[in-house]
Amino acid sequence: MSRDAGSGSDRDLSGYAAALSPSFGRASLDNCEREQIHLAGSIQPHGALLVLREPDLTIQQVSENLCAVLCIPPRDCLGLALAAFMPTLGAAVRSLAGEQLDHLPMAVHVELPVTGACDVVLHRPASGGLIVEIERRGSAVVSAGAIEERLRRIIACGDLAALCDEAARVFRELSGYDRVMIYRFDAEGNGAVVAEARRDDLEPLLGNHYPASDIPNIARRLYLRNRVRVLADVMFAPVPIVPRPAPEGGVEPDVSLATLRSPSPIHVQYLKNMGVRATLVVSLVVDGLLWGLISCHHDTARVADFGARVVYELLAEAIATRIAALESFVQSQLEFVVRRIELRMIAAIGRGDDWRSAVFDGAHSLLDPLRATGVALLCEGECRTEGVVPSQTVLNEIAAWMDEQAIHGLPRNRVFASSALSIDAPRFLPFVDVASGLVATPISATRGEYLLWFRPEVVRTISWGGDPSKPVEVGADLQTIAPRQSFAQWCQRVSGTALAWSAAELAAGRMIGETVSDLVLQFRAARMLIAEHGLHHATREVVQSDHPMLIADAFGQLLLVNPAFLRTMPQGSAPPHHIDDLPALFLAPDAIRRRLTDLCHARRPWRGEVMLRMPSGTEALPLLVRADAVMSQPGVTVGYVILFTDLSARRDAERARRDFQESIAEGQRVIAARLGRLEGEAESRLRTALLENAQLAALEIADGVETRDMARRLDSVRASMQRMADLIARLVHHAGRAA
Repeated sequence: MSRDAGSGSDRDLSGYAAALSPSFGRASLDNCEREQIHLAGSIQPHGALLVLREPDLTIQQVSENLCAVLCIPPRDCLGLALAAFMPTLGAAVRSLAGEQLDHLPMAVHVELPVTGACDVVLHRPASGGLIVEIERRGSAVVSAGAIEERLRRIIACGDLAALCDEAARVFRELSGYDRVMIYRFDAEGNGAVVAEARRDDLEPLLGNHYPASDIPNIARRLYLRNRVRVLADVMFAPVPIVPRPAPEGGVEPDVSLATLRSPSPIHVQYLKNMGVRATLVVSLVVDGLLWGLISCHHDTARVADFGARVVYELLAEAIATRIAALESFVQSQLEFVVRRIELRMIAAIGRGDDWRSAVFDGAHSLLDPLRATGVALLCEGECRTEGVVPSQTVLNEIAAWMDEQAIHGLPRNRVFASSALSIDAPRFLPFVDVASGLVATPISATRGEYLLWFRPEVVRTISWGGDPSKPVEVGADLQTIAPRQSFAQWCQRVSGTALAWSAAELAAGRMIGETVSDLVLQFRAARMLIAEHGLHHATREVVQSDHPMLIADAFGQLLLVNPAFLRTMPQGSAPPHHIDDLPALFLAPDAIRRRLTDLCHARRPWRGEVMLRMPSGTEALPLLVRADAVMSQPGVTVGYVILFTDLSARRDAERARRDFQESIAEGQRVIAARLGRLEGEAESRLRTALLENAQLAALEIADGVETRDMARRLDSVRASMQRMADLIARLVHHAGRAA
């Protein structure tokens, strides 16, 4: 191939790459999902921007409107140190350059010759250097008392719906925008307006749904980095950042955190089509994920200054913390139900009764946790049901279909959920009146053994903010494509689906499934000792289980040490052969020896925690032990079953609790120090409200979240509290300068 041909190929590949990730302003509706909106190269005109090189603060790039702010032609200051021609501005920037500016901007007040009082906002982009934004300073500062009063209202909300309603009211009161919406994302990225506060003459949007294409993934990721976004006027003319490319390395500045950044032209056109003139959007981040947005719309141009933005972000952090706490509390109520089911099964197994009957003992014992209308347990060829379910033939077909999903990659221990079973598996279309919604969890490694929950079809109407199947409008010449023009409410009649399963309901299904699975395993281990012939199936269950397990005969000789237990032991350790070998493997061997003696001689069940020895320099592994004597008939012991459960997650959760309590105390000192310059009764109440919100969230999370999630959620609250402390520091700094 000739060089010319090769060059042509390279050009083709370059064009292909550009089409995959179009530069800012060059995206179409086909590829706007990948538009490089963080490299906008322009700003909104209500402020000016400089890109400085560190550490000498030499000006590398500026916005073309700099002359209107500093009375200096923009290109005349390129390559100069900021302090050389504007000492006041240079000193202000220098005073903040040593701060942590990677995630949260900081601002300082400066009096400039032309514009007067300004906020100079600094942050350090991922692309390097320092970005300086110059904005006119706002006239009003939200008082600590006003913030504290709103915080109290947020903390007082006892459920998610009330919290969203109150959040919308609080933001409308403080921001003054015509419409404030709480916009929540679902698992597919679609959004719904779940709360709204608006001007009386505006058409309500509450309850409207919007397709995921309205907010592309790249925009949602940016909402995680920059928690407050302002579009002052959709009719703005973008102000270029010059020169382009950048003088050093040709790297465009990453303006993800810049408040002045130009929004995508597609987004601007979308808002114009909606009839919106200005917007303010604040992110709601829960557990590190974008839960939703506080979206504010206005009919005329409107700007939110730096001080207001800090207050909005502070309140959004408090709201997100409350969301995490409320969601955890709902889950905690379900956990109590799961524990009652476990106790009934344990008692039935101990009495020698049928454990399946124990699972279904009590009205709606399995239905209520998932708000299901029917439930079925398929195990060892038997079927037990409660509520309204399909016929046993159909249940067996569903179990066989679930086995197919497992063969194609569905993990055996994962909960499967569908709100449209007839779409996922059209063969079940005739049963939509009973089984449109399905939650399935395996209770063993054996094919066909499941707990299945059902919901019926619910024919309903979904209100979309415009036709979701027409996100674009095509012009008369078939070449002009733009975001849809019509946002008239578009109603979709949905059939063949059930109400969606919530995260808490799915968690309850998984916990119930795990509890039943564990006790089925224990029951089968006991049965293996009682009826050795025909126990091949149960033996495989025990051997393949992920739970460490030991089975001993009546004389304490270990008949089975499953691979899960051997994997738990330190590498190179000799496996035990007799119950008497066990104490040496654990810390506090004398206490363990006494418990084993009680088990073997008094047939006293053992429930407790033990610490398995690990290699030198490694923490001992905490395990929960459940040991029982197995009786073939009263007074006749045939052996012992000892089951272990790894408690590492619980230990981490306890550590997270301790760390969180320490961070609460440290947070109190930090907040007190940072509010020290604004002493007064209102400030004291604000500090108390912030700490109470974090402490309340911690208590509810600690009581409600599964052990495996507790450390992560407490870390999330601790991070949120630290962020609030940083925001307070900026607010104090801002107010101090204002004084």
